Amino acid sequence: MSLIPYQPKHLPQILSLFYETVHTINAVDYTPAQLDAWAPAASDQARWAASLSANFALIAEENGIITGFADMDSTGYLDRLYVHKDYQRQGIASQLAQALEQHARCLCAPTVVTHASITARPFFEKRGYRVIREQQVCRFGQHLTNFVMELPLK
Repeated sequence: MSLIPYQPKHLPQILSLFYETVHTINAVDYTPAQLDAWAPAASDQARWAASLSANFALIAEENGIITGFADMDSTGYLDRLYVHKDYQRQGIASQLAQALEQHARCLCAPTVVTHASITARPFFEKRGYRVIREQQVCRFGQHLTNFVMELPLK
């Protein structure tokens, strides 16, 4: 597996990975209506492309297959980290997180902040992130619980 910078050609695979992963992996912690609000079948491709291009975005790739992706803005906010539903528990998320955390150190960010889902919270806690607060996010009329978490950087 290799980590490579995001390129616009990756967007279709990323959107498919995002939709399938949310609707499969996160189904344990969220209702079908919440999953549809979080990851609608038709994503705003222009918004995704602009966001990924503006952020420090990495792709995990193996044999031409995108197995994960993650991105961070210039303040050290870890916006997204997703691993393909068929490639869970292989260390991909850890490698992506480590690369973004190192990038945040290069930015001299004091912390990495993320909004972690119920499903992702244990992953981030194992990496040393702490919950700042639980929050309810409203998307398309659905309330989703997530957690503002931060990792102090040394």
